[in-house]
Amino acid sequence: MKSILRSLQKQPPARIIALGFALAILLGAALLKLPVSVRDTATVSWTDALFTSTSAVCVTGLIAVDSAETFTPFGQAVLLALIQVGGLGVTSIGMGLAIAAGRRISLRGRTLVREALNVDNLQGMIRLVRAVLFLTICFELGGVVLSFPVFVQDFPPLHALWVSIFHSVAAFNNSGFDILGGLRNLIPYHDSIWLNLVTCGLIIFGGIGFLVMVDVVKCRFRFRKFTLHTKVVLTTTAVLLAAGTVLLQFTDHIGWMAAFFHSVSARTAGFSTINIGSLSDAGLFVLIILMFIGASPGSTGGGIKTTTFFVLMQEVWCIFTKRRPGAFHRRLPAGSMNKAATIALLGTIVICVGTFLLCVFEPEATFIQLLFEDVSAFGTVGLSTGITSGLRDASKFVLILTMYTGRVGAFTLLSIWVERPAPVARYTEEAITIG
Repeated sequence: MKSILRSLQKQPPARIIALGFALAILLGAALLKLPVSVRDTATVSWTDALFTSTSAVCVTGLIAVDSAETFTPFGQAVLLALIQVGGLGVTSIGMGLAIAAGRRISLRGRTLVREALNVDNLQGMIRLVRAVLFLTICFELGGVVLSFPVFVQDFPPLHALWVSIFHSVAAFNNSGFDILGGLRNLIPYHDSIWLNLVTCGLIIFGGIGFLVMVDVVKCRFRFRKFTLHTKVVLTTTAVLLAAGTVLLQFTDHIGWMAAFFHSVSARTAGFSTINIGSLSDAGLFVLIILMFIGASPGSTGGGIKTTTFFVLMQEVWCIFTKRRPGAFHRRLPAGSMNKAATIALLGTIVICVGTFLLCVFEPEATFIQLLFEDVSAFGTVGLSTGITSGLRDASKFVLILTMYTGRVGAFTLLSIWVERPAPVARYTEEAITIG
């Protein structure tokens, strides 16, 4: 055991985080396969247990079995714990427990949390973790209080309280799991404006990132004092939500509330108040774009992230205007474009490979259905056209790998396994024709 711990201490932080997520997935699958987790009237294969655990830890929400009709209250509690661990991150929860126990946090531990939360420096790491845990508790408790009056109208009080807790945690962690039964998600509450708005609020706050929430509170909601990161996240999020709402209403005429809800949910949450399979190809394509962009860095969501999309759009704009990339009277770092382009390209490659394999394994499904399913897995969204439970085991394994890649990050996975020192020698530069 000591040799294993010493070996782990020598590993790069990103590799430890990736292994932590993998171990949490395997442990979750084992717990979900226990007889105490599964109802007497249901059965769960190892593939479905692994798929469900991956979907929970990666805060996705794609489901191979109905969570309400398959799992007992204990199994649902396991799911809830996996969603919470996946949303906050293994390292953040571990550091939070260490702080609560009064233990001193080592430099190694701070480095792991910095890597997990995508922070530039180690300064104020303890305060940041405390703020993250405090904000999580506040928002999730608020979600329980606000959603309980809706659910108590359809369930006994204790059951309604459990549904409210599960829904609040799932919504804030941008995971589309539900325990309402019948694979209906939130369709029965299509006309409940209150629950729609509460769910949207939890998804948005969980998706903008903890760094943004801390900065907003620190600056007392004064936009001028926000950091550039916060300004970019908030403005990009607002633009994407508005554009998604208008486009969905334009393509499918589903109503402004439903259009807004799914514009929010497509940003890695996965809840739905309508049958996604009934949308037109144009509407599905709008959702695919939103799912691919995803949430913001340091949040509970996935995708290539709003800041990556912003930097790419800035670069395109600057090529035509002959200006340097920047916004809000600030210039972007020189390496930001290279990293953004790499993340977007790697994400595209993962989706192309995953969709190709799904097309091979599921020839009876349409291309738009399979592309939608794979992008939903990569963006850790959870929206589906309704084909997930009927997929072959090979297809489910493809989605498992895609969900894991989307949660950890293709850029991170590539960088932790390819460790090479920077080359000393430099070759002579020569131009090539591009475009």
